[in-house]
Amino acid sequence: MQNPGGFRRLEGKTALVTGASRGIGLAVAHRFVAEGAKVLLTARAQGPLDEAAAGFPPGTVLAVAGNSTDAVHQREALDAVASEFGRLDVLVNNAGTNPVYGPLLDLDLEAARKIMDVNVLGALAWTQAACRHPKAGFTSGGGSVINMSSVSAQTPAKGIAFYGISKAALEQLTRSLAVELAPEIRVNALAPAVVKTRFSRALYEGREEQVAGSYPLGRLGSPGDVAAAAAFLASNDAAWVTGQVLTLDGGLLLAGGSA
Repeated sequence: MQNPGGFRRLEGKTALVTGASRGIGLAVAHRFVAEGAKVLLTARAQGPLDEAAAGFPPGTVLAVAGNSTDAVHQREALDAVASEFGRLDVLVNNAGTNPVYGPLLDLDLEAARKIMDVNVLGALAWTQAACRHPKAGFTSGGGSVINMSSVSAQTPAKGIAFYGISKAALEQLTRSLAVELAPEIRVNALAPAVVKTRFSRALYEGREEQVAGSYPLGRLGSPGDVAAAAAFLASNDAAWVTGQVLTLDGGLLLAGGSA
């Protein structure tokens, strides 16, 4: 269910969600629309993005494809927000990458640079663009930024260590931006454990029951679990929340587990 509580906390708000053609980003967009928001979806490929957009009620979303780290794409997306919706209230930095798996000593440094570019600098660049845009930006006096982190930022995760390092940097970026952009703009992060998406399937595929057994709540996360938390952080219910990292892990870290 996209909005089981029937909340309409985002009525009149406009959001921009990166990495929104599938998985967590798409679920966040659906939850935001269900709570009354208009949403601009971005992702790399136009085809999958258009297919995702077709699943929303007419007039609730726009789809603008492009590379999440490309400044031209960022301007185009914000221009579209300005022309169609007139304002931006929420930025969700969900786009992320992890093209490598293995120990740090074997890490390809060019791949590491790409991970940092997308997962950390990309989030910073989108936030800068959202604050600076003359029409759609947060310059009108308020907003909420939500960065997508991971529990791998908090505990070493075998095989995806550098991904966790990038997310640890993203969490520190979240805290730093929260201080710099207050009081007008709130900046928070979500840190899920394994969520059942195509992006993370290598971590559970073929052994889901075994992996889920290490979670006190007995299951892996769903994109909807993360979307519900994002809707809270985007809403006025979180008006006194900034600089926080909300862990969504079914109790995994408390039980001594890792991503």
